[in-house]
Amino acid sequence: MTAELVTAAPAPSASMAERTYHTLRDRLTLLDIAPGAPLSEAALSRELDVGRTPLREALKRLEADHLVVTFARRGTFAANVDLTEITPISEMRRVLVPLAAHRAASFTGGEVRGELAEALDAIRETASDADRRHLMELDLRVHRLISQAARSPHLEEALVRLDNLVTRMWCLIMDRLPPMEGHIGEHLALVERILAGDEERAERLAREHVAHFDDAARSVL
Repeated sequence: MTAELVTAAPAPSASMAERTYHTLRDRLTLLDIAPGAPLSEAALSRELDVGRTPLREALKRLEADHLVVTFARRGTFAANVDLTEITPISEMRRVLVPLAAHRAASFTGGEVRGELAEALDAIRETASDADRRHLMELDLRVHRLISQAARSPHLEEALVRLDNLVTRMWCLIMDRLPPMEGHIGEHLALVERILAGDEERAERLAREHVAHFDDAARSVL
């Protein structure tokens, strides 16, 4: 699975700034652009075949997402990963992820029901020896779909931002984390309950899932 498959592609009508934002967001989230790396507008413009104006619009959005930082007279850089933020971020995710799962189940997956079913199949077909990068991308994909299925733009926006920040932490410490197969496997029951419209069960499984990751991350920090 490539970074482009982590999230659904922007609609064909999406602006160049929107497309650029999505591309850079996933590269920054998955640490394909290393924390602290300088972001040259000229280089990115050539690489992505995009003009300076839409590129700058995308970078402003990424700065609001805490994925890039800009310094006067120095330029723009990929934000560093601050592992001390895991506690406040986890506190928010423990509330918002279960809420999103409950709402997603109330709509039995809504407009992304088909994509959730595809993700469910992907989890079932994932080999036991799959590399961690693949598992991490699959985890991010499922969380973004659940947030989208909740049919709450404000909730989705908040969760996508939080999940991106957590994923950056995950990338940084993944070699020290326990095997991820069990963590990814927790999505099976969660997505099944969402598709079945089981709101209470989906909410409970989501809460347990976030807690398990939080506990695992804390154990190696």
